[in-house]
Order: sequence, then C-alpha cells, then structure tokens
Amino acid sequence: MAIPPRSARLPVPTDLAGPLTTGRLLLRPVRDSDLDAVTRLWTDPEVRRHLGGPVIASVVRLRRRRIVGAPGFHAVVRAGDGAVLGLVSVEPGARDGETELSYQFLPEHWGRGYAREAVHAVLARTLEDTPSVVAVTQEENHRSRRLLEAVGLEYVESFVEWDAHQVLYRRHRP
Repeated sequence: MAIPPRSARLPVPTDLAGPLTTGRLLLRPVRDSDLDAVTRLWTDPEVRRHLGGPVIASVVRLRRRRIVGAPGFHAVVRAGDGAVLGLVSVEPGARDGETELSYQFLPEHWGRGYAREAVHAVLARTLEDTPSVVAVTQEENHRSRRLLEAVGLEYVESFVEWDAHQVLYRRHRP
C-alpha cells in the first residue's frame, strides 16, 4: 500500500475522516501511539506475504511521518482494550477513478472476524457517498478473497500487477 504525497491525494469525504464504531471496534484516524502497530503491519513477513513483502526501512520512516491523521486511513482498535488490530484505508480515485479499499491486520488477530467487521463498516460508510468501491488482492490470497465476498464485493477480473496474479472485486452503492 503506497501512501501518495498529501498534495496528490484526492479529498476524502468529511464523514469518512471521523471515527466509526461497530460492536467490537473503533475505527479512527491513525495516532502517534499507533505507529508501532502500524509499523509491524508494514514489516511483518506474514502480513506482507501477498503485499510484495516487508517494506524497507527508509519507506517505513517516510510512511510513519505521513500516516498520522491522514485522511482515509483508519486504525482498527478493539474497543474493549484499545489494542490496535489493523488498518483499513480508503483512497478515492485510486484505481481508474474508482475508490479503492484496502486493509491489513496483525496475524495474532486473524480468524476472529475483526477484519470482516471493520471492512464491512468502512465499506458501508464509503458507499453512502461513493457510487462504487473496488478492492484488489492476490489471486492466491484465499482468506482475503473470502472476506471481500463476505462483505458483498463481487469478482470482476483477474490481471497481473507487481509480478503477481491479482483479482479485482467491486461493489456498487445499493
């Protein structure tokens, strides 16, 4: 997940910038106190297995300076104890003019429904103001594909990008 310079980002609707709550989660802008967990997302080999591998140190340093408070980036926090579980991002116009949703979660929180809950909430809110949302994952990332299908995105196409077979999913506003 590349973070473009602030000047290159498209505006994010105001209601996406604020906190969002679900039954177990709080999704809010990234804070300084989240940076250790977010850095783990960028550098953990298992998290990054289908995302091109761990991010190099110089890029991590740059991303750490830019992500705090950045529009469209949501730290996923467990409401019960404040633990940062992952990151969900929304980038308007990122893929051929369509809004793209992406996500990463720390491995110790996989398999508990947190990603599905967070992605579903962000997707629903995004579709209030956006005609469609797309998400891309590697073809072999079956867990991610199941998640996208579970929250109502539909397979659109396969293609090669970053030297790997990818799949694009889309959901239109109801």
